Amino acid sequence: MEQTLSPTPRYKRILLKLSGEALMGDDAFGINRKVIDRIIGEVAEVVRMGVQTAIVIGGGNIFRGVAPGAAGMDRATADYMGMLATLMNALALQDALRRAGVVDPRVQSALQINQVAEPYIRGKALKYLEQNKVVIFAAGTGNPFFTTDTAAALRGREVGADIVLKATKVDGVYTADPEKVPTATRYDTLSFDEAIAKNLRVMDATALALCRDQEMKLGVFSINKPGALKRVVLGENEGTLVLC
Repeated sequence: MEQTLSPTPRYKRILLKLSGEALMGDDAFGINRKVIDRIIGEVAEVVRMGVQTAIVIGGGNIFRGVAPGAAGMDRATADYMGMLATLMNALALQDALRRAGVVDPRVQSALQINQVAEPYIRGKALKYLEQNKVVIFAAGTGNPFFTTDTAAALRGREVGADIVLKATKVDGVYTADPEKVPTATRYDTLSFDEAIAKNLRVMDATALALCRDQEMKLGVFSINKPGALKRVVLGENEGTLVLC
């Protein structure tokens, strides 16, 4: 019987940026169990292909529930609250990965909360990735005024990821908001300078500039599209690839 060879991933190491909102599904806020299990299934598939995977998670799904009470709050205080929300999501991802049979996922936090997460230590993160353990980076950069997009670009560069992958609700970057402009078209490829100049809101400007200056690839795809993460990792035409 002829043996079928498994496809070879284009990327050996990836940094996946997940928004907190991606975990909500159709709920108003919080974590939807079916949604998180589906997302983890996609992640587990690429991990089993041998792709070293790190994740940066946002906290919008949790912070959204307390945002009305945070109106008028000091910005730094609100940002720290958001960082704590990312830690809650990171622990939920860790639990779901364990239930999916992924080997020993680790949470590293930029804020010191040693009872529930390791502190972020670059050397340990690299060692875990080399052991094919999923590393989940929580609490952003640990500093207020910086988004989790910037944290993804920073951590991606620190761990030597081949690409930063931003998982969104839209299957790539469009010339305009496709929900508002039906004639909007998707970019297959795009330059960082073009994304910044056209204010396409791929990521915030700081994150885009960091990726550009460090010559780090950025992929944008829909986390709601079954198999999309695997296709991106295999180098297929999925989503939008942003390059220098």
